Amino acid sequence: MKTVTVTLDEETVARVRVEAAKRNVSLSRYIGEVLRKELRHSDEYEAAYRAWRSEEPFPLEGAPKPYPKRDELYETLVLRRR
Repeated sequence: MKTVTVTLDEETVARVRVEAAKRNVSLSRYIGEVLRKELRHSDEYEAAYRAWRSEEPFPLEGAPKPYPKRDELYETLVLRRR
């Protein structure tokens, strides 16, 4: 573990203390968890972006196909509203 000094305004400190208390963790641990989560999210986003960019574009050739009908789109139970 590395010790880091962080400067925050009073309002932010108050809100962070409340969130840490709700989770029953120290202020330091809560800030570390928030930063880890944010960095993990950034890494996942970057990996997804790279995967998307590596795909070959599909050709826009041939006759256009009609859009699917509404009933076809909502056939599955998952997409239906109850």
